[in-house]
Amino acid sequence: MDFWEYLGNRHQQLLVDAYQHASAVFQCMVIATVLGILIGVLTYRKEWAGNLAITTTATILTVPSLAMIGLLIPIVGLGVAPTVVALVLYGLLPIVRNAIVGLRGVDPTLVDAAKGIGMSRIAQLIKVELPLAWPPILTGIRVSTQMLMGIAAIAAFASGPGLGNQIFRGISSLGSANALNEVLSGTLGIVVLALLFDAAYVLLGRLTISRGIRA
Repeated sequence: MDFWEYLGNRHQQLLVDAYQHASAVFQCMVIATVLGILIGVLTYRKEWAGNLAITTTATILTVPSLAMIGLLIPIVGLGVAPTVVALVLYGLLPIVRNAIVGLRGVDPTLVDAAKGIGMSRIAQLIKVELPLAWPPILTGIRVSTQMLMGIAAIAAFASGPGLGNQIFRGISSLGSANALNEVLSGTLGIVVLALLFDAAYVLLGRLTISRGIRA
């Protein structure tokens, strides 16, 4: 069976796996983004705290993904839970780092001006600092999403959802008629999803970043 015939026969299962893969990455990115920005906001003012946050999240990223999920299985079991925990942890570094860099890069005179017109500390953060730091934060989100697209494939090791199941089925049946088709369809599906997500982030950037900041 050639590749295109395989796609025609298995397109429904591939679409289900692609949807589950995209859904898992999207939901984990939402959690990672909220946590990453929160960590950045809490640590960017103190040099040691910001460095500690970046070093800690960077250390997490050095743990091999297969080992991470393997370590999580005895704690949270098989399926969705280890996938979510692992993806959220892996997704933190680019967001935390870019949030800290972006917030530290805000012009202090703008913050002083906001303070001068009576803005509270929270208002300064929400109305001035975070909007100005948003471009680098969004870049961190884009980088994190691209990483998680590939890492999410390992979720199949823990009976997790997504296109990794296609890849693992192909690897486990090497030598069979459809082994290469399964690996190729899963891999290409992940690449296509990554490109679609990145295009969505480009559009989001155009909608949420003012022309003055982009310039």
